[in-house]
Amino acid sequence: MAMDADTIQQMIETGIPDSQVRIEDLRGDGDHYAAHVTSSSFAGLPRIKQHQMVYTALQGKMGGELHALQLHTAVS
Repeated sequence: MAMDADTIQQMIETGIPDSQVRIEDLRGDGDHYAAHVTSSSFAGLPRIKQHQMVYTALQGKMGGELHALQLHTAVS
């Protein structure tokens, strides 16, 4: 079963407590999302490390319950 946008947002905000998260359903199918994540925790980290922090917050759901997630990260 696919994850809903609210669950994705909550998991990221819980895993990265100072984050601001906006989730978009890219196709309207509840299966392809974009996550826009801003956090001061990303300061000084390369983009790959920022993305790894988001994947860690998603607790292994990527590729299973969460089929496709386009990530946009930024430092707040």
